[in-house]
Amino acid sequence: MQNVLNLAPDTALTNYQETPVVTQPYDLVPDEVLLSQEHYESEVRSYPRRIPIAIKTSRGVIVEDTKGQVYLDCLAGAGALPLGYNHSEINQVLISQLNAGVPYQTLDLTTPSKDAFIKEVMQFLPTDFAKSARIQFCGPSGADAVEAAIKLAKLYTKRNTMGSFHGAYHGMTNGSLALTGSLGAKGRRTGLMSDVHFFPFPYHFRCKFGLGGEAGAMQSIRYIESVLCDDESGITKPAAIIVEPIQGEGGVIPAPKKWLQELRRITTEHGILLIFDEIQCGIGRSGDNFAFESSGITPDILVLSKAVGGGMPMSIILYHEKFDCWNAGEHTGTFRGNQLAMASGAKTLEIIKRDNLANNAKCRGEQLRAGLTTLQAQFPQIGDIRGRGLMNGIELIKPEQTNSLGQALADPELAARVQRAALELGLIIEKGGREGAILRFLPPLIISEVQIEFVIETMKKAFTIVLGSEK
Repeated sequence: MQNVLNLAPDTALTNYQETPVVTQPYDLVPDEVLLSQEHYESEVRSYPRRIPIAIKTSRGVIVEDTKGQVYLDCLAGAGALPLGYNHSEINQVLISQLNAGVPYQTLDLTTPSKDAFIKEVMQFLPTDFAKSARIQFCGPSGADAVEAAIKLAKLYTKRNTMGSFHGAYHGMTNGSLALTGSLGAKGRRTGLMSDVHFFPFPYHFRCKFGLGGEAGAMQSIRYIESVLCDDESGITKPAAIIVEPIQGEGGVIPAPKKWLQELRRITTEHGILLIFDEIQCGIGRSGDNFAFESSGITPDILVLSKAVGGGMPMSIILYHEKFDCWNAGEHTGTFRGNQLAMASGAKTLEIIKRDNLANNAKCRGEQLRAGLTTLQAQFPQIGDIRGRGLMNGIELIKPEQTNSLGQALADPELAARVQRAALELGLIIEKGGREGAILRFLPPLIISEVQIEFVIETMKKAFTIVLGSEK
């Protein structure tokens, strides 16, 4: 087996042209490092069960494991590494920050690094939103930012009810999990936040109303509006409705522009705050700076984490100044002053703008979906291909088999096998969505045309190997 990892300096996007060279399927038998993890680490660990590798070194879109096997990574820290691994400019910023003697964290005391980060964020936002926006630093996880958004909406409106959507994912803390659709994540939990109601999200392939397309999306809007207008609906007026413009863990489902526009209209008319959770789909990933921008609307509260810290722990919420009704210390946390994250986050936003990486995400995403569509013609087990920018998924089904609703039967077993085959061929992808039957592609925004071709070709080989073995 021969692996090639010859990485050039990453001063420009064109330098990211490396792909693994795989002459035979990789050995995924656990080595000593993986066995040690299995021995000591809690059963709650999840990614190592599907991606059993121990990372030794990394650069750009490429990682090398402790066996010397090289992979192209389409997971990128679940979207938290927008510039990939060990970007030289980010590394230099972190080194400079340490050499300058800036504290690692400063609670919410300000520093020049914090001031620079705030200004970069404001410049990254749509102008109309930024001119009256306030920024709030939360704990390092996106879930904490969601919790802050919930509290703020309830404080401002003096209401308690929250609205969310089928398929939503907002985190694993008490309030954020209550807003999450996954029954598996909350099945053994009791005492979650009360007064949460779920609405149907527009999901063309598995439309709740059996319509699909624009008709299904508009029926979802009609349902939401009818509930809010019905004094016998049993649902009191929400403080806020929270939504992902592109659902991630729910199966990579982009919300149609018109649907988002109508949701904005309804919430405005009813005095309900609209919260956009762009923890995964924001910061250039959708092909725009933010996924909501293409709809031409503005949220009341915007929740960000993952990529906004440039790979370091960071979460923030942004909202119109009129909603800033906090008393001092009503939502706090020690590590909201992570100075390294502010430095890496500011530099990441600068690089995304400078190198036009949102446009690269758009172009490379179109290339990926086009390539996967050619595979769909060859493999009828690919039921649907969807996404925006570099947030994409393919839903696997059992051809000619349907469930009780007349929808294509999901095939989670096939998804697991294809994911494993791809890993053995040097490609890291994730799966999720309904029944775990959606293969997900979430690579760094710096991924190149050559590397996308590797992804497409590897997926073709993986499907051929897995489906060929069934004959």
